Amino acid sequence: MDIKEIEAKVRTFLIDELEIDEDKIYDDSRLKEDMGIDSLEVVDVVVLVDQTFGIKMKNEDFKVVKTFGQFCAFIAGKLA
Repeated sequence: MDIKEIEAKVRTFLIDELEIDEDKIYDDSRLKEDMGIDSLEVVDVVVLVDQTFGIKMKNEDFKVVKTFGQFCAFIAGKLA
């Protein structure tokens, strides 16, 4: 799976499941500050990543992953 496919899948679940406005999702959009993902929604994101990609994430991963682009790159790195 290439990075564009990963970005499309992540974008879809952010819009559909967390109801984030599509206009707020850019490569450098910050997950918490720009998209408004709070600590409760991080748990949802962890579950969605597991369901979508089969990757186990920890809440601690979000201390390193700050932007949409970093998030997608993190997933790509786990899938490699």
